[in-house]
Amino acid sequence: MARLTVEDCIERIPNRFELVLLSAQRARELGNGVAMTVERDNDKNPVVALREIADDTIDLDAIRRKLVYGGEPQEDDYEFENDGGIADEVGLSGDAIAAAAAALASTDDEHNEAAFTDGLENT
Repeated sequence: MARLTVEDCIERIPNRFELVLLSAQRARELGNGVAMTVERDNDKNPVVALREIADDTIDLDAIRRKLVYGGEPQEDDYEFENDGGIADEVGLSGDAIAAAAAALASTDDEHNEAAFTDGLENT
């Protein structure tokens, strides 16, 4: 592909700020091993992401959702060990801190508040 310019991408994403956010998110995905939809051609991930946007080979709505909501939290993302650190200082168990952290990672605000409160009350 010839030199890529912002004008090539503006046709799909008219807002330049959104273009930066979406292309950065896609570049992070590529860095994490997600399959490319265009040939690399010795380009780095940000350029590949822009080329994918310009060539209309990726689902922009999926990238928007992932950017806004993030990926689904995994259970082991919130494992903490009670090693005498902050948990002891505030009088909480590692399980209570893990429950509170998982609750804060949720996108459901009502669920967050209830789970966070329950995690603290169960100490």
